[in-house]
Amino acid sequence: MPERSGKFYLGRKVKPETGKAGTDPVLYDPDDLTTHGVIIGMTGSGKTGLGLIFLEEAALAGLPALIIDPKGDASNHLLHFPKLTSEFFLPWADADQARRAGVDTTAYAAQQAKLWSEGLKEWGLAEADVRQVAEAADFSVYTPGSTMVRPLSVLSSLRAPRLSWEEHTETLREKVSSTGQALLALVGIEGDPVQSREHILLANLLEHAWRAGEDMSLEKLVQQIQTPPFQKLGAMELQAFYPSDDRRSLALRLNNLLAAPSFQAWTEGDDLDIERLLWTPGGKPRHTVLHLAHLGAAERMFFVTLFLESLESWMHTQSGSSSLRALLYIDEVLGYLPPVAIPPSKPPLLRLMKQARAFGLGVLLSTQNPVDLDYKALANAGTWCLGKLQTAQDKARLLDGLEGADVGREGFKRKEVDSLLSRIGPRTFLLHNVHEREAQLFHTRWAMAYLRGPMTREDLRRLGGETPKAQVPVTSAPRAEPLAAAASMPSTPDGVAVYILPNNVTWEAAARSVGIASPAGKAELVYRPAVLAQATARVLNRKEGIDAIQTVTALAVNPDPRGIIRWEDHAVEAIDLGSLPASPLAGARFGDVAGVLLDAKRMKQLEKDFLDFAHRRASVRVFSNQVLKLTSQPGMDEAAFRAECQQAATQGREAEAQKIKTSFERKLRTLQDRLSREERELAQDQAELAGRKFEELATHGENLWGLFGGRRSQRRLTSSLTKRRLTTQAKADVDESVGAIEGFKRDLEALQAEMAEAMDALDEAWADKANQIEEVTLTPSRKDVLRDAFGLAWVPHWAAEGVGELLGFGG
Repeated sequence: MPERSGKFYLGRKVKPETGKAGTDPVLYDPDDLTTHGVIIGMTGSGKTGLGLIFLEEAALAGLPALIIDPKGDASNHLLHFPKLTSEFFLPWADADQARRAGVDTTAYAAQQAKLWSEGLKEWGLAEADVRQVAEAADFSVYTPGSTMVRPLSVLSSLRAPRLSWEEHTETLREKVSSTGQALLALVGIEGDPVQSREHILLANLLEHAWRAGEDMSLEKLVQQIQTPPFQKLGAMELQAFYPSDDRRSLALRLNNLLAAPSFQAWTEGDDLDIERLLWTPGGKPRHTVLHLAHLGAAERMFFVTLFLESLESWMHTQSGSSSLRALLYIDEVLGYLPPVAIPPSKPPLLRLMKQARAFGLGVLLSTQNPVDLDYKALANAGTWCLGKLQTAQDKARLLDGLEGADVGREGFKRKEVDSLLSRIGPRTFLLHNVHEREAQLFHTRWAMAYLRGPMTREDLRRLGGETPKAQVPVTSAPRAEPLAAAASMPSTPDGVAVYILPNNVTWEAAARSVGIASPAGKAELVYRPAVLAQATARVLNRKEGIDAIQTVTALAVNPDPRGIIRWEDHAVEAIDLGSLPASPLAGARFGDVAGVLLDAKRMKQLEKDFLDFAHRRASVRVFSNQVLKLTSQPGMDEAAFRAECQQAATQGREAEAQKIKTSFERKLRTLQDRLSREERELAQDQAELAGRKFEELATHGENLWGLFGGRRSQRRLTSSLTKRRLTTQAKADVDESVGAIEGFKRDLEALQAEMAEAMDALDEAWADKANQIEEVTLTPSRKDVLRDAFGLAWVPHWAAEGVGELLGFGG
């Protein structure tokens, strides 16, 4: 692991010409986050992992963090296991992911433990680093509006702010406005701060109480809506501005909230006290996750608004600082800071982006698309971490935003950034920091938290708001009392291989696994016979580009004496055969060998039966899109593969769209050229008509003069008729050109509409191609299923009176 020197270790630099990560670390100065940051990338780009890496580094630096988690992914921040062994991963193993991988949850947990251990090792990290993160901060998760884990009493935010109205009038009035909007949004009213009488009334009630130093509550607010402590609003009498019957209707809507049993959760739990959410009473930094995935959209908006307002009020009570003191991270900001609309959450979040840097509070926002963020917010972000984007249009919009924000000391180099963004793959980001001279590509390091995906209600209940503890798997039920055992290892028949499994589960851990916290008395180690079977299968499919190795293991303790074994019931995680001890532990006792374990011929038949089972079990489930000719690698989840298909479809669509554009643009240019020529001819015809009209008028005047002067002649009459005929012809030419121009314009509009229809049809066709995903099961060839071990295994057990026997081997 590189020396941090007080900086955040985010990953390693990527060489643009190869797209591969080198060995140079990317170290980020945490104080740069006082100018805030954004992480932008499509689903599967690794943005959630990068966000958690920022949080892990903040914990190591002794910095507290507040984490708003709308989707449930950021709650993974609590999954820092003290040991990277399968018993810690097992409670969090996803059954669906295990099914897709073709294994049970126990084996899947073992795979994940190995994956995380190897992944961390590759990036210079180990168990000690994970434990250091887990011990660096107090990790907790709250579920506002629910008692499923730890509720949070958000209505405590209606208490009178601890700020002086004389010094912070503008800030407090903004808090009043946002709080009123949030409350009205919760009952389905869009409260415009200027036009809505509901909002004006609530704002005046809140300000009246807070100016007097009085706390407000929802119950008190309902009462004061009906009987306000003032009689005028503005220049009008209250009754004229907002009649009492109408006020009663508003009071009833808010009272319904107060009376609803489901709303009581908003009033329970810890107070919404920012100081306590950032630090423990003993001064240890806290990382507080505010899990919102269980809430509806209106409830999420209500909470986020009140929370941001409380954070802003707390911020203004702090002294100024140029160093990072605390971090606010929003894992998905979509809907809270949109570019056009003004939801209640937007004003306080914008103010934090503008003002928080002066107080040492950093804001880090994550989202899928640059258009989810208001331009003014982007302009206030000094750090941009840009991952893989959904479409070329998204990239163009992002480049426009970067260029408009004019980030970077030497100006924005659009072509250079465009080129770097085009090379981005999964877990690769472009880091653009206004405090650094150049942008750079980097590959994120391995996250130390287990990224198991969105947390469900059951996950949160199991988590209980605390760091997870290990669960030691027990593959055989404890016996009521120890069975008889001999002092020496019994002999086995020739041809049956013998294995000794390690005693790697202590007596205390085994007892805790069955709910015995403090086992009394001493335990004896007893080895019991079992059938151990392990095979390695290679799933090879060159057409689909799949080459995967699957290990299938079974451990049948106390097998059926008749020799009937259902291998599915005895599947365990893979056993490292190379690390098995050569002999049992001294002083241990041994159980009897009986039944099929004494029959070498029957054991051979069981071995063949197991290899058949392994052939079936070792199948690999992958996702395939035959239209796009894409197949996922084993272990890739559907969401990541769907994102890959979307990207491929986008590229295919863009290539085909360019052909359509080229074809239509050629036709459009032809029509435009004809239109331009006709417009020039019209100008000439109009000039000709004007001239003819003038000549005709002059001739007509000459004839009149001759008539009154008595000198009318046939010659003048003929000339007049000729001039009239020429004028009529010129007028016809003008009308013809006008008609032609109108026709060309109609043709242009029709061609443009046809082009738009073609592009819409193209979008629909490629969207359909991207969605043609099916799950495919690939099985190994029988010749590719090889036996690793098969025979009698001596499995250690702990035996004690009053407890029975518990497994002393943890895989």
